[in-house]
Amino acid sequence: MEEGATLVIAEKPSSARSIATALASISGERPRSKNFRGVKFYEVNVQGRLHIVAPALGHLYGIAQRGSGWTYPVFDIEWRPAWQIDKSSSHTKPYLENFLNLAKICSSFISATDYDREGSVIAYNILRMACGTEEARRMKFSTLTIPDLVKSYKSAQNQLDHGQIKAGLTRHILDWYWGVNISRALTLAMKPHTGGFDILSSGRVQGPTLKILTEREREIERFVPKKFWTVELSCRHEGVEFAAVSDPARIWDEQEADRILSDCAGRNATVTDCKTTTSELPPPPAFDLTTLQTEAYRHLGFTPMRTMTLAQRLYEAALISYPRTSSQKLPPTIGYRRILSELSQQGQYAQICEYLLSRKPRPRQGRKSDPAHPAIYPTGKVPSGLPSDQLKLYDLITRRFLSAFGEPAKRESTEARLEISGHPFICRGHRTVEANWLLIYGPYSKLEEAALPHLAVGEEVEVVGIDKLEKETQPPKRYTPASIIREMEKRSLGTKGTRASILQTLFDRGYVRGRSIEVTELGVSVVETLAKYCPDLLSEELTAKFESALEKIERGVLSMETVIEDAKATLTQILMQFKEKEEAIGRELAEASRKMKNSEREIGTCPRCGGTLRIVRSRSSGKRFIGCTGYKDGCTFSAPLPQRGRITVTKRTCKGCGLPLLSVSQKGRRPWVFCFNVECPLKKDVRGESNEEDQPRKASGDTH
Repeated sequence: MEEGATLVIAEKPSSARSIATALASISGERPRSKNFRGVKFYEVNVQGRLHIVAPALGHLYGIAQRGSGWTYPVFDIEWRPAWQIDKSSSHTKPYLENFLNLAKICSSFISATDYDREGSVIAYNILRMACGTEEARRMKFSTLTIPDLVKSYKSAQNQLDHGQIKAGLTRHILDWYWGVNISRALTLAMKPHTGGFDILSSGRVQGPTLKILTEREREIERFVPKKFWTVELSCRHEGVEFAAVSDPARIWDEQEADRILSDCAGRNATVTDCKTTTSELPPPPAFDLTTLQTEAYRHLGFTPMRTMTLAQRLYEAALISYPRTSSQKLPPTIGYRRILSELSQQGQYAQICEYLLSRKPRPRQGRKSDPAHPAIYPTGKVPSGLPSDQLKLYDLITRRFLSAFGEPAKRESTEARLEISGHPFICRGHRTVEANWLLIYGPYSKLEEAALPHLAVGEEVEVVGIDKLEKETQPPKRYTPASIIREMEKRSLGTKGTRASILQTLFDRGYVRGRSIEVTELGVSVVETLAKYCPDLLSEELTAKFESALEKIERGVLSMETVIEDAKATLTQILMQFKEKEEAIGRELAEASRKMKNSEREIGTCPRCGGTLRIVRSRSSGKRFIGCTGYKDGCTFSAPLPQRGRITVTKRTCKGCGLPLLSVSQKGRRPWVFCFNVECPLKKDVRGESNEEDQPRKASGDTH
């Protein structure tokens, strides 16, 4: 290789391959693949100059404490190679060494990582610490298709995106300050009361998010249901059956409900009023990340974290545009007609695209915008060999994109008032008159269809049945993974790219559980203890303040140094308050931790002797297993357990033996749910999709 080459920094191996292919297309050649200790990089000649496209593997550098010690507060930090900070990042070492070697023979540089704060920081750290420069051009692209990458290369900015870089660096520093200092404070506070290091954590966004979930938990606990009654008619008119309910629908006095029931029994109803209105339902805009996560959860059951992971894979395969976007807008520059024409080559979208191309395609633009990327859209490239979950998400994204070009749907709503013996009833009907974009969105456009027959004022309606229904007011619903992500966005907690991972951390720490998110005793204790002694650690306002500061850094309105110094001063004051209350905080958290551990160890009732089954650890081998408290009385029941991963007792029971099903979750793997009973007649395991999910699924290949 010759000196004076141009080094192009890509974020991941798949991106490097796509970028190299695009650059090679300029000169009409193929990229030459090279290998350094298992790391593939590429040589490409572009307009007579050698370009070397090399991949990172995400962040190759991270923040670490300068020096030793495990105290707080600590603000003396430095950037180091990731493999030096965390042994689990050892696989990043050859990628960094590759850049160190290539930098020696390169005289110009291009940052071609994802165009956002994280991508900008990845390339910037490689440039300044591995390549010894902060001068580079910047490619900006929203898809990894060849045309977009070629255009991005030819129009690359002459300097780095310093606003994004500074905002990204600051976010990493603030998150380290908050995460490390607060986690150390919580852990050290508990140590005298537990005799060991029980790691607890909180953070700049994690704490306020947990507080929101806990407040909802307390609302549910405080809720006192109130009984009410509804009188419901089963009606028939012109051969159509429909229902009508008393007005008001909630009758708080049962005697009043009985009187209505008695007065109306055996009588038909008379129509006293009937109004029909027609309204337009506009098509939805294309997805931003939050609405994608919400719709994927609602229709496909994918958690926000899973959706983001799948979307990233689709992006790396050049099938969709960059998913970490806040925009719901599709600019004409993406080429509406080109994308629709290419999508028409896929059978399931052919008719839709032909129809849209016969008109002047113009999408509905949403309210949200993003200066870096448009809304999420399919590139038009035909998917090949995608796993089923990626294919499902691709279909959702594509149909949402196509729907944005559709005509508004027309809906008809009818409300009729009936009367029996002076008692009013209401019936409502809804039907779609013109489906339009609803047909395009297909299986994801779920609207109620309940048409009423034609009802004219003065007409008699046959009542074929009448019932008094006893009901109760319902508590507020628990957040789901999708709805808490929406709430975090609404309250400016976290960013579009970090909210899912923050939520996942709450699950991993044992603070929350379940698809309908329930805060554990430990999670509640963390919030209530901090709220009592150190409420600033849970402050939404403080978190939102620093999120706003990051935006201002990116726009060049505020300096990075000012925000970091403000963060130090703020956190120092908070931690001084914490130290003053450290003993009380540690005592309360230790007690909550002890209770949670005890409750997690108890599994259920022994099927042999009626004793209590518990998770125990052998003193001799150190292995965990399930044993019975009746062992002293001769009970020999026991069951083996997986030796790795967090074990929790689900709310479901085995259909074969009736004992509770257990869930095992390990970082980076899908949790699995199983029956531990070696004597169970079914002897079949079930697997879950995520640790937020208590709906088990069959898993072939697993055994008791």
